Amino acid sequence: MIYGKLPVVFLSVIASEKSGSTNSAIATYILEHMDEVKDLGIKEMAERCHVGLGSVSRFCKDVGLRDFVELKELLKSTELNFEVHSQENDKESGAAAYGARVTRSINMVTKTISRQKLAALCRDLKAYEKVAAFGLLKAECAAVSLQGDLLMLGKQVYTNVSYDQQIEYIEQAGRDCLILIFSYTGSYFEYHREGFFKGRDKKDWPRIWMISGRQKEAPEYGAKVLDFQSPQDQAGHPYQLLYAAGLIAQEYAQIQKVL
Repeated sequence: MIYGKLPVVFLSVIASEKSGSTNSAIATYILEHMDEVKDLGIKEMAERCHVGLGSVSRFCKDVGLRDFVELKELLKSTELNFEVHSQENDKESGAAAYGARVTRSINMVTKTISRQKLAALCRDLKAYEKVAAFGLLKAECAAVSLQGDLLMLGKQVYTNVSYDQQIEYIEQAGRDCLILIFSYTGSYFEYHREGFFKGRDKKDWPRIWMISGRQKEAPEYGAKVLDFQSPQDQAGHPYQLLYAAGLIAQEYAQIQKVL
């Protein structure tokens, strides 16, 4: 995983909730004071965030954690990192080096993405009336981009930046629903500790496609994989996924013409 569970979940909360909401305020404070809050108890955490004890407990539940103890464990195991792809001092050389890395990653998609799988995914897009597209953090940009492109082609697709809302949609989706998941590393399912579709027969599961730079089939929930070679670095993310989303829209447009 390029990003750990904590930034994925917390940034999703900040991006999807109203500014100033209790959950947004707690997530913002924790991310801004990572080193300090690792050693705080729940009472101290509540005081720092200017909320009640119950609000901190509810926040933990709302972001998919068991309790405050699991939050503390997550804080202690989380390290944030950023990759610098050029050591050049002048701005032009640095931009050129970074641009070259991005361009190389996009070319990798062009050369390695399966045209057969791309066509199969788009045939499913045509066949299913209920379609959703999801991704976490930067990957959600690809979902939103595809949503906009497909709307221009007369196909409505649902998406939501909230991780919690994505999970709720997937868990409630039935066999009449197609779900596209953009995941650079193929690790989308691992972020949800509880798992999906408990007690449900496999024949009632939704159809799932994962669009990913991970070079192996995803065994989770019978997902099909539209994959491509990837450097698996921050320079290629989310540009490879955005490009793949664009290719899906282009292929879908061609299928629309034929059918």
